[in-house]
Amino acid sequence: MALPMLRGCYCSRLSSAFNITRLFKPETVVLSRSSRTRLAPPLPVGVVAAARPYSSDRGGHKHKQNVVVVGVPNPFIWFRTRIYYFLIRAYFDKEFNIEEFTEGAKQAFSHVSRLLSQCQFEALEGLVAKDLIGKLEEKCNLLPLSHKRALSADPDEIMYTTPGDVGIYYDDNGRKFVSILMRFWYLTSARLPEDSLEGTRVFKVAIGEEGEAETKRLLSANYEFQREFTKGVPPDWTITRIEHSKLLD
Repeated sequence: MALPMLRGCYCSRLSSAFNITRLFKPETVVLSRSSRTRLAPPLPVGVVAAARPYSSDRGGHKHKQNVVVVGVPNPFIWFRTRIYYFLIRAYFDKEFNIEEFTEGAKQAFSHVSRLLSQCQFEALEGLVAKDLIGKLEEKCNLLPLSHKRALSADPDEIMYTTPGDVGIYYDDNGRKFVSILMRFWYLTSARLPEDSLEGTRVFKVAIGEEGEAETKRLLSANYEFQREFTKGVPPDWTITRIEHSKLLD
């Protein structure tokens, strides 16, 4: 079974199966809203900046503000992943495009995180590795309601997405696999105790002329997508590892 949102862009070839395994160095993300600036964990070359419009609807009026995300990638990881992208196009999929993959992965992340927050574990079958679903169910059942809500990442609240580690490997039977770790930073309005998620960033967003503040928390998640490229195997990407920092580790 393939994820619907992974059809279309590289999405169609990205069929859906995902997975997470390795974490590399964290990345540095700077969020700037109006005159407020917050630092999230350190990101991997060059500096990558992206501005996302953010809108809130209060009293029938929409107020838009920009969130600027600046990433400072690790040079070694950036260079190494570019080599892997070349190898994937050369030996596995000549049409592979990391930008399209990233967009499809972001949609899949939003979809799967919502299912997790709603404890719809049966709906994860075909999208997430079977052995992982059981582990996620055990962990989610232990979470308080506020933490479950914080798992869900609305597409408009995903502030920054970046590829992390990439792996190409063969097993003892000659089967070929490619895995791509994706990192996401997203905002949540879930009410979480101030001392429950140590290390996360909390900031207030001014809304309206009177400066009414809405509290948002910046959370991070890591999803690894894995696909088998052995001849005759369906071209599906599967999630094999899921980590939501301070929520599902």
